Amino acid sequence: MSSGKADGGQLEERIDLSSETESKISQAQTLISSSPTNLSSALSLLASIEKRARVGNDTPSLVKICEASLQLCKDCNDEESLIDTIKMLTSRRSQKSKAIGACVNKAIPWVLDCGDESSSGDGMKGYVPLAVTNNEQKEIRERLVVTLRDITDGKLFLEAERARLTRALSIIKEQDGDIAGAADTLQDVHVETYGSLSKREKIEFILEQMRLTIGKKDYVRAHIVGNKINRKNLSEEGMEKEKIKFFMLMSEYHRHEKDAFELSKDYFSIYSTSTIQKDETEWKKALQNTVLFLALSPYSIEQQGMLHSIKLDSNLEKIEACQKTINLLLTKEIIPYPMPHQEELQSYDGFITCGEGEEDLIFHWKQTFRARIIQHNVRVAALYYRRIRGGRLAQLLGLTSNELEKEVAAMVSNGDVYAKIDRPNDIIRFKQERNPETVLSDWASDISTLLHLVETTSHLIQKENMTR
Repeated sequence: MSSGKADGGQLEERIDLSSETESKISQAQTLISSSPTNLSSALSLLASIEKRARVGNDTPSLVKICEASLQLCKDCNDEESLIDTIKMLTSRRSQKSKAIGACVNKAIPWVLDCGDESSSGDGMKGYVPLAVTNNEQKEIRERLVVTLRDITDGKLFLEAERARLTRALSIIKEQDGDIAGAADTLQDVHVETYGSLSKREKIEFILEQMRLTIGKKDYVRAHIVGNKINRKNLSEEGMEKEKIKFFMLMSEYHRHEKDAFELSKDYFSIYSTSTIQKDETEWKKALQNTVLFLALSPYSIEQQGMLHSIKLDSNLEKIEACQKTINLLLTKEIIPYPMPHQEELQSYDGFITCGEGEEDLIFHWKQTFRARIIQHNVRVAALYYRRIRGGRLAQLLGLTSNELEKEVAAMVSNGDVYAKIDRPNDIIRFKQERNPETVLSDWASDISTLLHLVETTSHLIQKENMTR
């Protein structure tokens, strides 16, 4: 029986083979029931009707035949025939996209745990490879994952399946200890361009890419991958877990780069997450690390703004060391070294955490701590002194003359302060000497402003008198 006969190229001819398909599938199942060795005969029986259904555009029957062929192979536990049959059916000439999709979706539950994804708290359901008991099963599982992944390559209607299979393959490689291979596998998929995946699935996939690239010490690529995530999406309700994981991964990158200010922003983003705010232990840890790395950050308007913002946070009162540290940093007074509570600050996990091969990081933070206190003290001295003897300033700051000269020169080079050092006379000038022309110009400008104010005031007085 045929329907939709082609007429002038408007419709393709479609042959209804549903009854014959059911009969052939039943015959094939009977052959397998009698003996699993009849698998080849059963597949040949279905192959003949598969071609007729494909050429006759009977897609529903074609899908049933493809699924039945794979099921027969699975029932006979013939994994080699299963892989060969999948390759054969999906590579047929003019094969229907629904048939290819049916083959892939039929085989995925045989290699992946496709339980209820919504019931999983870690977002990994649907990606985890099924457990195996021996090396033979492990090899077959990996071959089938690779086969299905190759089939989905370049097919827009199988984007979601390709993402799941790619992530499963990376998990298999990671379990084998091949971190670099797992990272390279995930990088093959540009999931941010996939329209069939939800926002959460894309973010979870990119987070896995970040984790594995950091795991293989490719920090440059990890930073590039991290920029694919829109920070606004992480701030949405229900994305708290992804937000925390993202900023924890970014903190690993910024710790490797020794960027204290970016680390403070990472921990502050974690601290401001609603789920963290509900757990006192977690928010204390995040706030402590935020204050710690703000103290280690170079002076800037943004750093000062964060210090003032955190100072107004009521939670800061519950952490005495952090509160006193922020008050010291915001007060225009010389800070002694070591700072009060400095030992407690240096005991925070953010300070003592370092990656493999980064054992010198703690020493770097200690040196940075001392440098930031010296820089603060030099800025305070520049605020109160027009000029001062180098020996006296070194005495105030607890430094040697050479250390003081080195720090002041570095700050001048970075544009943090204005200073000139008169080495023969041992005098440091923090105020720029002004020539007479500049002084006279400023004086004239001040007089002009004063006269304008007097004129405006006189005009307002006269206007008031006239209205009476």
